[in-house]
Amino acid sequence: MSPSARERQEIDRANASGLRPVVFVHGLWMLASSWQPWRALFEENGYTTLAPAWPDDPETVAEARAHPEVFAGKRVRQVTDHVAEVIAELGRRPVVIGHSFGGLITQQLAGRGLAAVSVPIDSAPFRGVLPLPFSALRSALPVLGNPANYRRSVTLTYEQFRYAFANAVSDSEARHLYDTYPVAGSGVPLFQAATANVNSRTEAKVDTANPRRGPMLLVTGERDHIAPRAIAEASFRKQQRNPGITELLEIPGRGHSLVFDSGWRDVAHEALGFAKQHA
Repeated sequence: MSPSARERQEIDRANASGLRPVVFVHGLWMLASSWQPWRALFEENGYTTLAPAWPDDPETVAEARAHPEVFAGKRVRQVTDHVAEVIAELGRRPVVIGHSFGGLITQQLAGRGLAAVSVPIDSAPFRGVLPLPFSALRSALPVLGNPANYRRSVTLTYEQFRYAFANAVSDSEARHLYDTYPVAGSGVPLFQAATANVNSRTEAKVDTANPRRGPMLLVTGERDHIAPRAIAEASFRKQQRNPGITELLEIPGRGHSLVFDSGWRDVAHEALGFAKQHA
């Protein structure tokens, strides 16, 4: 799928700036707009930024909630290929930062040699990452609990969002986040990740050996339920075999909402510092 009109404007703006671009990749149940505070911070620090959507994503949360059916059927490779098309039109290799399934896509893009630096945050697992912690299974149950969800979009209830994303913040903040950010998510990627280790042709795989992968910082929240530390450590062990710099950072006391809750700046500054050091 070709870049949208908004994405085309962001590509042109990035190329005209002459600055190092930073590409932000969101995950399931979020929209590209969730990265806006990060974009402002990075642009204040001398970068130009882009936030590609998943193919056919609505631009606003209100529109997305009015039409949840548009999210059905989005696959991992489809999203990765789309972001790769955006990157291919940039004049400089970007820093790529992604959260959750966006973290998996970030690792795939880095494995294709498309990132100058990459920061996968609370990344979904890929083929070869074996741990399946109970909290991750429970977080995925709203989707995986019904095989018919493979072809559907799924909207989280507040209780499901509270457990999966917002377990490390207060109830009042969790309710504010729920009212502000989540939209429906495609069921397919969770099934793809869940079966990656028994499907040799899975789309949920990463080339960890490419010497053009570049420096990578894997970030995990200490209290993350969707992608606990065990998943991050297993991903790190795979990525550590790469000749590029590979680091693992745990953010204390943080859950899966760490990139958009009230403590987002702590995580963003870690990513920004890594980018400044290695880009």
